[in-house]
Amino acid sequence: MSSRRPSGFFRCLMTKQLELWRSKFGIEYAERANNAITAEDQRRLARDWGKMLRHAVTPSPRKVLEVGCNIGRNLLALSNFVEEVHGIEPNASACEAARKLLGNRNAVIQEGDGFNLPYENCSMDLVFTSGVLIHVAPEDLGRMTDEIIRVASRYVLCIEYFSHNPEQIPYHNMEGYLFKRDFGSFYLERYPKLKVLDYGFLWQPLDSSDNSNWWLFEKA
Repeated sequence: MSSRRPSGFFRCLMTKQLELWRSKFGIEYAERANNAITAEDQRRLARDWGKMLRHAVTPSPRKVLEVGCNIGRNLLALSNFVEEVHGIEPNASACEAARKLLGNRNAVIQEGDGFNLPYENCSMDLVFTSGVLIHVAPEDLGRMTDEIIRVASRYVLCIEYFSHNPEQIPYHNMEGYLFKRDFGSFYLERYPKLKVLDYGFLWQPLDSSDNSNWWLFEKA
């Protein structure tokens, strides 16, 4: 496997889901997310990250990449725990918002997508998604997780909505943009050498930032 994807690979993988997030819809989503940031929001996120990474300690991740970082809420919380954060985001306006939010933190935000990550093999200690794989069509999902696995040197974290069986549900009254499944089992079936370090559920009534399942894996 080459260390990077060939030039032009991104164009052949453009999907209708990526087109949606690059459109006005994606801009408006980022604006709503930016307006919702509060000190309480960041406190909850920091608490969630402390819970999810409690077993990622030998060694602790130093360089972290979020695929689909939007305005950078997770990266801002993580910047208090790790030395260097990176984000890939398909919407240019969201990228600018993330750069502004992260300010002078040790952060790199790039416009792009999870099908063609501009990083060398095993160059990031931890690679994760949060509410991103649910917006990838089932026929494209493996190509994105292949990139995540390629770039991660030690840990992979998946934070997504859960369903026992793969299903598509309407998203803002649109079809073909939200897909739920057991993403933890998908990872283990496609990459059997992964080791499960921890898993859990973020539940808003118990002081979490969202209602999501999460799985922390370690590469062999």
